[in-house]
Amino acid sequence: MTTRSSRRKSGLSRTLTIVALLLVAALWIVEEFTDLDLGLFEPDDPAPVVVARTATGDWYEIYFTVPQKELTWTGGLDEILAADIDRAQRSIDVAAYEFNLESVTSALIRAHRRGVRVRMVTDSDNVELDQPLDLIDAGIPVVEDGRSAIMHNKFVVIDGQITWTGSWNLTDNCTYRNNNNALRIISPELAANYRAEFDEMFEEQQFGPRSPADTPYPVLRINETEIWTLFAPEDRVIDRVIEVVSGAQHSIRVMAFSFTDQALAAAMLARAAEGVLVEGVFESRGSGTEYSQYGTLSDAGLRVWKDGNPAAMHHKVIIIDRATVITGSFNFSASANQSNDENLLIIYDPAIAAEYLKEFDRVVAEAR
Repeated sequence: MTTRSSRRKSGLSRTLTIVALLLVAALWIVEEFTDLDLGLFEPDDPAPVVVARTATGDWYEIYFTVPQKELTWTGGLDEILAADIDRAQRSIDVAAYEFNLESVTSALIRAHRRGVRVRMVTDSDNVELDQPLDLIDAGIPVVEDGRSAIMHNKFVVIDGQITWTGSWNLTDNCTYRNNNNALRIISPELAANYRAEFDEMFEEQQFGPRSPADTPYPVLRINETEIWTLFAPEDRVIDRVIEVVSGAQHSIRVMAFSFTDQALAAAMLARAAEGVLVEGVFESRGSGTEYSQYGTLSDAGLRVWKDGNPAAMHHKVIIIDRATVITGSFNFSASANQSNDENLLIIYDPAIAAEYLKEFDRVVAEAR
């Protein structure tokens, strides 16, 4: 087994290379704003604190981070997830693009020590972080994707019943600095979908285009709510997103960390030409490039804004007709659609859409 020391030494040159590339590229890689966990405050700046706004239904909880410039690092989603992990009885599967939360690390190690099966999949670029190495040292198996495209998922499956997913990377910055959303859903069928995807990566090392399209319950119902579960690249995610957007009758609202897909922008413009309200908020650092569709929508006269968070507006959300929510790890880009490992939910539920609309209004107010 690879030791912590050898992994650190072998990762040194890789880390230096990555840092150099990031500096030269100014946090850009080729066509899109890479989903780095940005925290751009200087050490002496007041660090933001999160207030976790929540909405609860019979089978779901929705969380929105609200960064504020105050020196507090408690009360965030990490503590809520850690408490969920502490209640786990049988199994915990974590697919995390980035992972550096001490509270969640400690909870996973406690679960492992009391006999719960704990497993992790992460991206090779981030496997050298202290917290994944802490898990390895504790005897928890961690699988990395071992390729240049990224394992960009952020989901946790607990006891085959509970699924956490959304835009939230399991990091300090995404918890306490960035705008994010997370869903906690109780459903054995949804958990089975995410567990099947996890097993492909963990057991078979099937990442990216090698991943088969074999989701057990691609369309499921929980009470009166219909949910589509999609994984990229195997499920042709952007085609389904465009199909849903093209069916909008009244409104399309988007919050996008990275939005570079021209076909999706064209679908929105087509609906706007038919009188559908289209508006959105874009992460400011990505919006000025030639690849961003911010300029395309803005030049067409649509109501779009650059976000106002000094860290990052990290949502990947589309709300349609006040009734449908598209959310997950999936940035609206070619890399997400064709190369990365991603997940996305399409949720047909006006009550859930209403909560995401409240978040949209908050992000718009901050942008203005």
